[in-house]
Amino acid sequence: MKTLAAVVHQPGKPIEIEELELDKPRDGEVLIRYLYAGLCHSDIHIAHGDLEARLPMVLGHEGAGVIEEVGPGVTRVKPGDHVVCSFIPNCGVCRYCATGRQSICDMGATILEGALPGERFPVSGPAGQYGTMCILGTFSQWGVIHQNSVVKVDESLPLDKAVLVGCGVPTGWGSVVNTAEVTAGDTVVVLGVGGIGINAVQAAAYAGAQYVVAIDPLANKREKALELGATHAFASGAEALEPVADLTHGQMADAAILSPGLLTTENVVDGFTLVGKAGIVVLTGLNKLDEINVQLPGTVMTLFRKQLRGSLFGDCNPTADIPRLLGLYQSGALKLDEIITRTYRLEEVNRGYEDLLDGANVRGVVVHEH
Repeated sequence: MKTLAAVVHQPGKPIEIEELELDKPRDGEVLIRYLYAGLCHSDIHIAHGDLEARLPMVLGHEGAGVIEEVGPGVTRVKPGDHVVCSFIPNCGVCRYCATGRQSICDMGATILEGALPGERFPVSGPAGQYGTMCILGTFSQWGVIHQNSVVKVDESLPLDKAVLVGCGVPTGWGSVVNTAEVTAGDTVVVLGVGGIGINAVQAAAYAGAQYVVAIDPLANKREKALELGATHAFASGAEALEPVADLTHGQMADAAILSPGLLTTENVVDGFTLVGKAGIVVLTGLNKLDEINVQLPGTVMTLFRKQLRGSLFGDCNPTADIPRLLGLYQSGALKLDEIITRTYRLEEVNRGYEDLLDGANVRGVVVHEH
């Protein structure tokens, strides 16, 4: 069948809209009619070459839609089910899934190659075989993906909001409650209040943090953070340093979540400086795989028992945590409507990413037309 998709052929070049061929689902695979896709910063890492991926690649790794057809052996979903896609698949049987660490499922090893199990590429076109971002490729009207990448959700949920719970929401939320282990009364710093950071702010407030300090150079991001749970907001780490010391009587923050668009050495140093004894610094933002951006005084880390932790998908387990977060949305505890700034047609995807990079959006969503 034919599908329109947004494709990156060469780093640094505009994303192109192409009509591609899509194979039928095989063993363990499903055909999904994508309805919505989130504009998340990680796709820009591919488009700009910050993360090396097999090209050409259909972009998009936040998706929600309806299952139209299933291949042999599919047990998780059936035709007609409403689903949210998980940008990290979860097989349920590898060492990491079996020990409750689905965010590092072994199936995730191919997300930058964009191949389904067995080195299978169900998408093809003028340039040959096309990979799909996170083996999803949600910037396409239709997709053939593995059943381990979908989570069935209640049909009453608005999928244009639920789509965000496939990556950005659990990544930010989980960075706080899972990786940083924030509890009531803590002081939490969130550095970078974009699509991930804004959910870290919400999570810190929900967890009962006494002070939630948002740091972002853009005034609109700081305002949104204050609206959704931050108690204080500053333009830079340096600007936040003295106020955090004053708020905590010199103890400094218990946790710092680092979620800028590109994680730099300065960001890491800021986070390390802003936490106190036994403080946890969580690296959530990305940069190039070979970028050396952690340069810290090891003796200070030892003497003050400071910790540096990497967090993927907020250490969440998608089969449990996607429904859990959507339940919080239904109860009003998690705000999704309020963080969506604008929607776009597929043909406007480059404009959407321009808006993201310009800081105009907290979150943008692509609406597929069928």
